[in-house]
Amino acid sequence: MTGTWDAALHPNGAGGAFLRVAAGPGSSTKTPSFPGFILIISVMLLVLVQPVSSHPQCLDFEPPFKPLWHLEFCTQYEQFGCCDQKTDNRIAERYWDIIDQLEVAGYELCADMLKEVMCQECSPYAAHLFDAEDPYTPVRELPGLCSGFCSEFHGKCRHVVKYLTENQLLQDTCERDVSTFCSMVDLSDQDYCYPNVLKSPDLNSNLGQVVEDPRGCLQLCLTEVANNLRNPVLLLHSSDDTHRMFIAEQVGFVWVYLRDGSRLEQPFLDMSGEVLTTPWLGDERGFLGMAFHPKYRDNGRFFIYYSIQVNSILEKVRVSEMKVSVHDMNMADPYSERVILEIEEPAANHNGGQLLFGLDGYLYIFTGDGGKAGDPFGKYGNAQNKSALLGKVLRIDVDGSDSSGRQYRFPPDNPFLGDPDARPEVFAYGVRNMWRCSVDRGDPVSHYGRGRIFCGDVGQNRYEEIDIIVKGGNYGWRAKEGFECYDMKLCHNSSLNDILPIFAYSHHVGKSVTGGYVYRGCESPNLNGLYIFGDFMSGRIMALEEDKTTGNWKERSVCMGETKTCSFPGLINHHHKFIISFAEDEAGELYFMATAYPSATSPFGTVFKFMDPSRRAPPGKCKQKPLPVKVRGKKIPFVPRELTVLETNEKPTRPPPRKFKLTTKPPVTRSQIKPTTADSGRTTSTALKLNWKSLDKKARKKNKLKQQKENKVLNKQEANVQMKNNTLRQKSKEQSKKTAAINPVRDKVKLNSNHTGTDHFRGNVLEAPNNLKDRTVHTKKKTSPRKGAQKQLKREKNSVKWKEPANDNRAFMNKTKTHSKKSSRTMRNQPQVKSNPASTAKAL
Repeated sequence: MTGTWDAALHPNGAGGAFLRVAAGPGSSTKTPSFPGFILIISVMLLVLVQPVSSHPQCLDFEPPFKPLWHLEFCTQYEQFGCCDQKTDNRIAERYWDIIDQLEVAGYELCADMLKEVMCQECSPYAAHLFDAEDPYTPVRELPGLCSGFCSEFHGKCRHVVKYLTENQLLQDTCERDVSTFCSMVDLSDQDYCYPNVLKSPDLNSNLGQVVEDPRGCLQLCLTEVANNLRNPVLLLHSSDDTHRMFIAEQVGFVWVYLRDGSRLEQPFLDMSGEVLTTPWLGDERGFLGMAFHPKYRDNGRFFIYYSIQVNSILEKVRVSEMKVSVHDMNMADPYSERVILEIEEPAANHNGGQLLFGLDGYLYIFTGDGGKAGDPFGKYGNAQNKSALLGKVLRIDVDGSDSSGRQYRFPPDNPFLGDPDARPEVFAYGVRNMWRCSVDRGDPVSHYGRGRIFCGDVGQNRYEEIDIIVKGGNYGWRAKEGFECYDMKLCHNSSLNDILPIFAYSHHVGKSVTGGYVYRGCESPNLNGLYIFGDFMSGRIMALEEDKTTGNWKERSVCMGETKTCSFPGLINHHHKFIISFAEDEAGELYFMATAYPSATSPFGTVFKFMDPSRRAPPGKCKQKPLPVKVRGKKIPFVPRELTVLETNEKPTRPPPRKFKLTTKPPVTRSQIKPTTADSGRTTSTALKLNWKSLDKKARKKNKLKQQKENKVLNKQEANVQMKNNTLRQKSKEQSKKTAAINPVRDKVKLNSNHTGTDHFRGNVLEAPNNLKDRTVHTKKKTSPRKGAQKQLKREKNSVKWKEPANDNRAFMNKTKTHSKKSSRTMRNQPQVKSNPASTAKAL
């Protein structure tokens, strides 16, 4: 079995073994025949020529994702890529800033190709395109371009390279030599350069799905969470929004781990003086189970399951209730133990040990059949005997006690409550030794499957099985093992009426099942709905996928990802062999505990967290807001021990491409409007500056084409406007007195029909009305320090006014008036300034 698992972890090694078999044992000493030589060459080509191994990765060195919302700019990556809406808007803003620097001809040539290049930051292979995977080279500012596309890009867009990179060598080379420039921006791996990366079927066929090897094995990666533990048997959370993790060791210690990975120096619980366990290899006794009450945040109650020895002879399993300390939320009250139930154990093995609360609020207790082999106790064994508590699933109400002195009550709907031959605690029976059970949280959206209880039941000689627990169910042991008969007489009893497992596997795969969880977390969306479990003896991790139409479950093999698949910071692709238990944290993320040496005193236990390297959740979706944890003692920081795929010092030499602050190129001349005051001659200046941000490409092109014509028209008007300057100045004297104390305001203004000086000026501007479409007045709002000025601001909104236009221009004026209503909000609360027409014309 070990050899099979090693082959799964190292497929290249398996391929090499196949090659040696094909060559034959005597190939090293004999010269092969010609057909044999052809066979060897063919096998070598099959082994060496493999499809491209995809490794999607973003510039933040994390897997790609599906954005929560659609993208407005880089729409080709809105289904799967590396950009959320915020990043997409940032790229769009930078794109239009660059477009504003271009002449019309350059814009028409380059706009589409420039967008393609800039949107590669959103590609699911962005890390490849920008050469971010190689930790020994700088991250590129330009993505890797294939030679053909690069030549076209150079021919159309070489004038924009200076806006995309500050690399002077790249800028100079771009101006001089196309071949050298393209060799600099090319990638050595032609599968990943743009646009080849879009055309490769190997890179795009299963993009965003869990990576599978040629045999269909799902490749997952791990992160190390905790280490130096002595047989960690369970990890659980308290459902109190603190997101603490409680990890129990078989010897009886329970430790608190905080969100930052640190462990508290003092244990939450120390039961080592009461727990029965030994350092013997494979001893099943010890601290085995723990469960927090559903209302733990309010009542501080939790329950534990452990082995004890009475008078150094009699062995039992004990279920007790305890409470958290009133003085420290991270320590249990050692004097609060209240024994709920004790069950005598006839042997040292098959001790069960799982405790959990169902959605019904009742405590479920999973016991073993008593040990030894074949459940030899009584006529039918303990498991089929409903009057025994061994080999059962028990359900009790711990929120009260009955008159007989029991520390619990029987739920009124327990299936055998009225059966005189059954214990009222029994919920299900016919189990051998269920090791690790879990409650399905249900699908995050539809809640499908919520409340189901999954268990792994360890087999005897041939089969291991996974069961879903139902009320009153008989799970077959000792009549059956897996799907097969174990005790022929009991197996053919017509009254058996057993419930078959949803999955069973033979002992050539593994010899001791460890039950797992249905993944319902947030960080790895591809794993949603998979029941992930493992085998203690073989170290194999497996998964089951449900067919919701038939209710059947199909096996999906899970293996550790290849080196390339797991080449992300902090990830590992190996684990210890002996898988002890699985767990989930408060957010639903999945973990498992394993050790290299299964002894209760061996400090080689490690906690691993699953991670899907092919897809992550969108940034911010899985963000948690845990409640603060009051820590009274010292914290021990986490120090990882496992070897990561990437060395810890392998980091990029600089962060991903940043946003360049471009110097705005004014399309026209700038000047100031200077109305004079009557008393002091102080002036209030308003700088006019065109700033095009419209997303309408046609409007931009028209703006560019008409700009020079517009400037000529405006220059011709300077003389006429100057003649009327004196008249306008006299009319503005009274208003200037009230606004003399107002600081100069610089308004960013786009061309709009609101800005004119005279009828003659309007007439000339109307010769090219298309220039004025979709342009809005934007003013920067400032508060006047004087009350008089504030009243003036309220009285006179939209201060730049027109005289009535000539009749032949009324059609156009109706349009501009309608448009100016949309922009009136930006002119609100602005001082009325009747500007110098000559200066206005010059500024425009």
